[in-house]
Amino acid sequence: MTFSATLDTTIPGIAKITLAGSLDASTASVFREAVEKAATATPQRLVLMMEELEYMASAGLRVLLFTKQKMGEHTDIYMIGTQEMVKGTIEKTGFHQSVIMLDEYDAAEIENV
Repeated sequence: MTFSATLDTTIPGIAKITLAGSLDASTASVFREAVEKAATATPQRLVLMMEELEYMASAGLRVLLFTKQKMGEHTDIYMIGTQEMVKGTIEKTGFHQSVIMLDEYDAAEIENV
């Protein structure tokens, strides 16, 4: 399956990236570019919509680490709707402790910037 990372910055203070498909070494640069574009807006919250992300290899984990560093300590990172296989990978690495994982988008929590 192909991969896409679509950036949406229509809500002030929030950058949302929707991930879909398989995130691996051949597609990680697409995700990284979306993160770099999002960072230029210096959002208070970065929301990763992950319901359609079916697979994530170690290259995807590296981009997540880059994301955390690029956004800095003043940006909250949310991971929404992470599928079990991807969620398991994130939890095994301990990365889940540095982000906020939600089953579904909660506008009351996320959009209160």
